[in-house]
Amino acid sequence: MRAARDQSVVEDYVKVIYAHTEWQPEPITTSVLAARLGLAASSVTEMVKKLGNAGLAIHVPYGAVELTPEGVRLALRMLRRHRLIETWLVEVFSYGWDEVHDEAEVLEHTLSDRLLEAIAEQLGEPSRDPHGDPIPAADGRVSRAEAVVLRDAPEGSVGRIVRISDRDPTLLRYLRAEAIALDVELTVLGRRPFGGALAVRAGAVEHDLGDEAATSIWISIGESTVTSGVPLESS
Repeated sequence: MRAARDQSVVEDYVKVIYAHTEWQPEPITTSVLAARLGLAASSVTEMVKKLGNAGLAIHVPYGAVELTPEGVRLALRMLRRHRLIETWLVEVFSYGWDEVHDEAEVLEHTLSDRLLEAIAEQLGEPSRDPHGDPIPAADGRVSRAEAVVLRDAPEGSVGRIVRISDRDPTLLRYLRAEAIALDVELTVLGRRPFGGALAVRAGAVEHDLGDEAATSIWISIGESTVTSGVPLESS
């Protein structure tokens, strides 16, 4: 039982480390990792050392935490699990996109590989989850749209929403009520005066979005994709 709990902790760590750089290039530090996990910095530093001893991560004191190829493999396996489960809960059980994260956090450690792949087949091997995050393929390939966070999109840009962070369920509920969702086309109108909200237009409707929303939405201005990943079975 203790071993299973310890393995679940390792899986959660590598998943967060990997996901941090999926949509932006800055590697994660132990302080940011601690904030993301809601843990004390000292506990995170100790766990990162254990990941290093297990050959899953590399960490230079006071520097960034990076995954080894083996750490990436484990992270991709767990993200495939987590995001398939989220998609399954939304599409089959009619969960809201703001309700699935915590459920998936539990189920991802318990479902058998056989059941997981049956779920993937039932869903038609989806390439993204309900929030737009890429679902790694069974062979480890990851494809996502090349995108920019809405806050950084130039004024006048027109782009399709390809990702909305699931970090804040309250924000997800607000955006759903405003019909701001994946694949909606946004036009960036610019900042309101005196450092105000970011104004965007979706269809004929204008919205004023605060910084939390503007930093949680990614838009694809072109149609290019980025492919990455490693084989899920080590050679």
